[in-house]
Amino acid sequence: MARVSQGSHYFDDDPASPERRRTVDVRLAGRDVRVQTANGIFSPDGLDKGTAALFAAVPAPPASGRFLDVGAGWGPIALTLALHSPTAEVTAVEVNERSLGLTRDNAAALGLGNVTALRPEDVPTDVEFDLIWSNPPIRIGKQALHELLELWLPRLAPGGEAWLVVQKNLGADSLLPWIQGMLDGRAPGEFAVERADTVKGFRILRVRRGA
Repeated sequence: MARVSQGSHYFDDDPASPERRRTVDVRLAGRDVRVQTANGIFSPDGLDKGTAALFAAVPAPPASGRFLDVGAGWGPIALTLALHSPTAEVTAVEVNERSLGLTRDNAAALGLGNVTALRPEDVPTDVEFDLIWSNPPIRIGKQALHELLELWLPRLAPGGEAWLVVQKNLGADSLLPWIQGMLDGRAPGEFAVERADTVKGFRILRVRRGA
């Protein structure tokens, strides 16, 4: 059941307040685009600093493959992946129904038929991903964050990469060895985790799976 209280958060399943959409102009994948955002979601004013730091650090995605955005919000990561790689299959995962609706509508408005926005339980369990980009919702708490990463990072396909952005003062440096230990417990020797960059107070973490 959704948490519906006066103090509801953007990571609630169904935000308590009535939806109020608005249009904002943002730059994604080198293009100026117009998207819809709303109250009750993450970063309703546009591109947040963490996602901007991720975009500044990651290499361009491959031309094709199965890509995953974990914690889609209104869709900046999924839309960017789809704009860069129009023949890729991009899955945007979210628990917030309002965010899912925005991601779907923004993809449709930009003509991006290769974006699918789903709740986590609706993603087939046998699907692996060649690329994962994520600005994970750190403020859901350590246990919930760990459960989130345990669910998705092991689903990297052989030869795949995941790129995560985590604010330095919100535990990025302790998260890195935890991720390595968790993945080693799942598939010893298959994964390598490193701090790839630091951008304006954000750590950029890279997870690679051997081919």
